[in-house]
Amino acid sequence: MERISRRGFLGLAATTAGAAVARGCVGNADASPAAGDLPVLAETDVLVVGGGPAGLAAAISASRAGARTLLVERYGFYGGNITQAIMGSITWYRYLQTVDAGGVCAEIEAKAKAMGGSINLLEAVNDPDYRALLVALAEANGLAKDGKPTYEILRTELFKVVADALVLDAGVRPLLHCPVVDALMDGDVITGVVTESKSGRQVIRAKRVIDASGDADVAAACGAPYTKAARDQLMEVTTNFSVGNVDLVTFMQYVANQNRTMADWVSQDCGKEKDGFSTHVFQPFIDAAAAGEIPSDVVIRAYPGAFTASGNVLSLNAIHQWGVDPTDVWDLTAAEMEGRRRVPMAMDVLRKRVPGFENAELLLIGASLGCRESRQIVGGYRLTEQDVKNQARFDDSIGIFPEFLDAYGILCLPTTGRYFQVPYRIVVPQQVQNLLVAGRCVAGDRVSHASTRQMACCMVTGQGAGVAAALSLRDGRTCREVDVSKVQAELARQGVRLA
Repeated sequence: MERISRRGFLGLAATTAGAAVARGCVGNADASPAAGDLPVLAETDVLVVGGGPAGLAAAISASRAGARTLLVERYGFYGGNITQAIMGSITWYRYLQTVDAGGVCAEIEAKAKAMGGSINLLEAVNDPDYRALLVALAEANGLAKDGKPTYEILRTELFKVVADALVLDAGVRPLLHCPVVDALMDGDVITGVVTESKSGRQVIRAKRVIDASGDADVAAACGAPYTKAARDQLMEVTTNFSVGNVDLVTFMQYVANQNRTMADWVSQDCGKEKDGFSTHVFQPFIDAAAAGEIPSDVVIRAYPGAFTASGNVLSLNAIHQWGVDPTDVWDLTAAEMEGRRRVPMAMDVLRKRVPGFENAELLLIGASLGCRESRQIVGGYRLTEQDVKNQARFDDSIGIFPEFLDAYGILCLPTTGRYFQVPYRIVVPQQVQNLLVAGRCVAGDRVSHASTRQMACCMVTGQGAGVAAALSLRDGRTCREVDVSKVQAELARQGVRLA
């Protein structure tokens, strides 16, 4: 009998140790209500839960592979960390020698550029001296050649419009303002989800479901095994904000004279990062804390990015909080409010102590916290640190990703062209049929998560999951039994580099 799982996202038991595995049945079928008790909101072939980078890639690719696809999102817009947390630097790691997977990620960048939704940091400059300084810094660090940068930064507000266009152009059916709160199960097969929105408590029936929630919410509700580090071991959450009226020439001259590199903010690198220029600003906040201008227990470390010719800094990654569990609603509430409380503190220090920010004005605070880590499924394979660092190759590759690590004090930049293949098995959870997982909650160890959590890599796993879901349905196979060679052929047709 098809039933609601009764585990629910708020009723899940959190793990308490780094490698602890949360397991459990999907509930007592006799005690669980029948799914037929709830009205049907929609029916679809492939349902993608979560409209961030992974979900966008999954939905677009599934639809292109021939499946009726529905993309459900709890907020009123798509984009995930790009739009919610105003984080538009999805490929900031890209250097002249970097090799990427292409696919949906490349399409997103191209679409954003065509719609005026991205910033070329070397062209959006009015001051010739400032432009010369930026070009010199970029070319010296392998981030540009002949005045052309290796990547552009997304304008996160306009990306809401870009994401809408991508979804509609691909024939994906959109559904916003619709939180998913539980799963529908028939034995070990997921048959849909339960939603709770302004329209009430309803169900969406689906033949295949892709969990792109970021936190493996659907997988956990189904009873799929997952791991989660202890609260004090999880990566930090961030409240990003943007500012205007900055004298960027003065600021860039200031940071250039500081001779800061990326190795300043990591404890372990690959040897190349000690020469990489960085615009980070730490010392003014340390000095402000010592002077009693901000509380001594408040850590603010600013990473300004996305500078515009009009004197705006569209993303300031500065307010970090540790000990926050993104699956705990009380933690989220406290962190959201504390993060916003710290933004004016950061603005005061920037105006007082950082050249160029004297007249800066707060423009925007991110709509939600930027979260980096919570649950990770136990999949058919567990990606490892050795895989990422040693150019691992897999027969079930669904794409590639550069040798790029950024987490836990580790930074390894892909300046040499090295990359690893991403195996399909890391998106396939155990104990549940016809469910796939994409994004930062795929299967892997702690260090490999420093790669798979990256938004561009989330798109790789999302696109692989979307195609696999569509083809498994077409061929009458479960997601676990899908013909990977056919998945690879369709991914190649969609422009994904597999090897």
